[in-house]
Amino acid sequence: MTTKYIGILEWVKQQIVDENLKTGSKLPSIRRLAEQFQCSKNTVVKALLELEKQHIIYAKPKSGYYVVDDHQTSVHQEIEIDFLSAGPDKRIMPYEDFQHCINQAIDHYKEQLFTYSDQQGLFSLRKELAKYLQHLQVFAKPDRLVITSGSQQALHILSAMPFPNGKKNVLIEQPTYFGMIDALQVNGITTFGIEVTMEGIDFEKLEKLFHTANIKFFYIIPRCHNPLGHHYTNAEKKKIVALAEKYDVYIVEDDFLAELDTDLKSDPLFAYEPNERVIYVKSFSKVFLPGLRIATVVLPEKMISSFVLNKFSADFNTSPLSQGALEIYLKSGMFQYHLEKVKKLYSTKMNLLLEACSLYLPTYVQFTKPESGFYLTIFLPSGIDVDKLIYMLHEKHIYVDNASRMFLSENRQKAIRLSISQVDENKILLGIQQLASLIIDLYERRNYNPLSFKAYL
Repeated sequence: MTTKYIGILEWVKQQIVDENLKTGSKLPSIRRLAEQFQCSKNTVVKALLELEKQHIIYAKPKSGYYVVDDHQTSVHQEIEIDFLSAGPDKRIMPYEDFQHCINQAIDHYKEQLFTYSDQQGLFSLRKELAKYLQHLQVFAKPDRLVITSGSQQALHILSAMPFPNGKKNVLIEQPTYFGMIDALQVNGITTFGIEVTMEGIDFEKLEKLFHTANIKFFYIIPRCHNPLGHHYTNAEKKKIVALAEKYDVYIVEDDFLAELDTDLKSDPLFAYEPNERVIYVKSFSKVFLPGLRIATVVLPEKMISSFVLNKFSADFNTSPLSQGALEIYLKSGMFQYHLEKVKKLYSTKMNLLLEACSLYLPTYVQFTKPESGFYLTIFLPSGIDVDKLIYMLHEKHIYVDNASRMFLSENRQKAIRLSISQVDENKILLGIQQLASLIIDLYERRNYNPLSFKAYL
C-alpha cells in the first residue's frame, strides 16, 4: 500500500469533514488528483475504488465520482487522528491471553492475594524477570530486583531517597520524560539539565557537571528516547558510565522501550557498569498493558533496603495478582510472541511518519528522525504559537503533545511531540498533511499583525 494511495483516501475523507466536499459534491477528476498527489492515474483509480467500496463516494457513468449522501456523520466519527496517546495500540493488546494468566494466577496465588506479599516483590516473578532481562543484556540476580507499581513510582522514590554518594542534585537530559521532571519538582530536588540532540550529548559539559554540580544521579533514556527518539551508541554509553564512575555519580537508566530497539548489538548502560553504578528501570506499560502497573528496578545491593523502605511507606506492596499474572505470561512464552507483533506494527508506523514528515513539512521546520520507538519531535520556528497550533489541530480532531513541558523552564523550546503508538497507520499521512498546512499558515502570518488568538476560537 503506497503512501500516495493512503494520502488520497485520507484527503477525500478530510475534505468531507471540513465540508469542502459536501453531500452530492463532485470530486476532482482523476487527472487532477494524479497531478495533485504526483502519482499515476492507476493509483488514483485504486484509491477511488476503495472509497467507493467504503460507501464514501459513488460513480456516475461518464460524469465522475460524487460524495454519498448519508456518509457525513460516520466520517466525522472515523477521522480522529491521535498522535498524543502513548500507550500500546489497543488493537494488539493481548486481553484474552492475559485474562487467562490472571485466572491462573488467582488459582496459584490465592493465599497471597489476601495477605501482604514480599515487599521486594514475588520472588518467583523476580526470578522470571531476571531471565527475561538477560535478553536485554541486563545480568543481575533476582535479589537485586525490586518490583514497583509502574516506573513512575520507581522514579519518584529514587528522586527523594538518599544515595550512597551523599550528593543532593539530579541531572537530566533536555528534553526528557515529563514524569521525571514532575517527580523532581514535587520532591523539591535541585535539577540541572544537559541538552541532548539526535547527534548526541556534549561530553565536556557532562564531565563539568559531574565534577562540579554535586550530582546524585544522572537520569537518562538511552534508546527510543522520549520525546526525541534518540539512541546513544555503545561507545557513548561506555563513556558516560566511565565518567560517572570517575566522579562518583549514579546513573538511573530508563529503558522503557528496549524491546523496540532495532539494533541487535545495542547494549544498555547497565552492561558497562563496573561497580553497581547503574540503576536500571524497566517498565512494561508501553509494550504490554498500561493498566498492569508493573515495573522492575535493578538496584545496587547497598541501596535495596533503603529503596524498599521508601516504597513500603507509599503502598506496602505491589499487587500480587498483577505480579502473578505477569510471571505466568512470561513463563508461557506468550510475551515474546506478543513482542514480535508489536515490533512489526510500530516499525511500519514510524516509517510512515518519517516519510510523511519528509514529504509534507516545510524546509524551515526541523524534526527528529528516530530509528525506532514511539516518538518523534517537531521543532517549530519562532513566531509560531504552540498552544494556538495545538488548538487548531484539535479543531480538526488531530491530537499532539506540547513538548515544551518536557524541558526545564530555563531550557524551554517550541516543540510538539508525536507518538505513533495509538494512531491508525492509515491516518498518519493525512495528519501530517493537516499539520504542515497549519504550520505554513501560521508561519506566513508571523511577519504582519496576525489574527488574535480569539479569532481562532
